[in-house]
Amino acid sequence: MVALTRIYTRGGDEGMTSLGTGERRKKQDLRIETYGTVDETNAAIGLVRIHTAEDAVYAKLDAMLLCIQNDLFDLGADLCVPQDATEGKESTAAAGSEPAPAPVHLRILPVQVERLEREIDMMNAALEPLTSFILPGGTPAAAALHLARTIARRAERLLCGLRDMPGEPVGAPALAYLNRLSDFLFVAARYANLRGNGDILWVPGLNR
Repeated sequence: MVALTRIYTRGGDEGMTSLGTGERRKKQDLRIETYGTVDETNAAIGLVRIHTAEDAVYAKLDAMLLCIQNDLFDLGADLCVPQDATEGKESTAAAGSEPAPAPVHLRILPVQVERLEREIDMMNAALEPLTSFILPGGTPAAAALHLARTIARRAERLLCGLRDMPGEPVGAPALAYLNRLSDFLFVAARYANLRGNGDILWVPGLNR
């Protein structure tokens, strides 16, 4: 259980912050920027839920979004403790003593990605196939979901950049989760937009 007894610490007054390991980094560090954008995605989903939490039509979707919000805190916890090559392995012990188990950190797991895939398939089965790209908008819930989708895509781009940096390991399930999340939010936006009947289709060159 997390216990927050003090909100301000003055520890960031010089533009530095701490990873979950205690390591100090600049606040503009790419890892900090990445899980900060994951947090921004979570906040955007919180705004979506203003429209879904009190409408019985959206009850199933709202439950899925609440689950995702919890996952995104898991993802932030995952990213704030960089993976170590020895993670999950027992440490070497002195002769005659039991090997100490490696610390267990909260990580995104493949089962969380698989749950998103099942939910995407479930919603998509209720939708007519697209005949064009769609413009963000429609119902308030759909418009808010499109905004959350674009923030999730930005988080994914940052995570890809972090993964490609030397010495910045990223778990494959974490990256897969963000990739699947933006797909989920796209399909959810159509689902919340009168099951796709309220989609606003892009008309190429309409205003030429």
